Amino acid sequence: MTSLVRRFTFIYVDVKVDLAEMDITSAESKATYRQIKAWVKENYGIKTRNEYIARVKEKYGIIEDENSRPSQNPDYVRRDCPDEHWKPIEEALKFF
Repeated sequence: MTSLVRRFTFIYVDVKVDLAEMDITSAESKATYRQIKAWVKENYGIKTRNEYIARVKEKYGIIEDENSRPSQNPDYVRRDCPDEHWKPIEEALKFF
């Protein structure tokens, strides 16, 4: 519970907001790469890479922000997601 008090000329307004009743934003409902990696490790026992998660998201049209794009270095080679990582990452995305 959060309480906000604003003083106007001789008038006080006391507002109480129950944060538990508010809807979550779209940003709060998205799983982070760290959460996805932890879920895959816990349920499948394998460590996965951010690049693999990005590949699976890319296949399903999940939009990434500009900062998550690969390096602009011409020598950089994007790794394909191995088959043994593909299914666990898909399951993690469905879970979240």
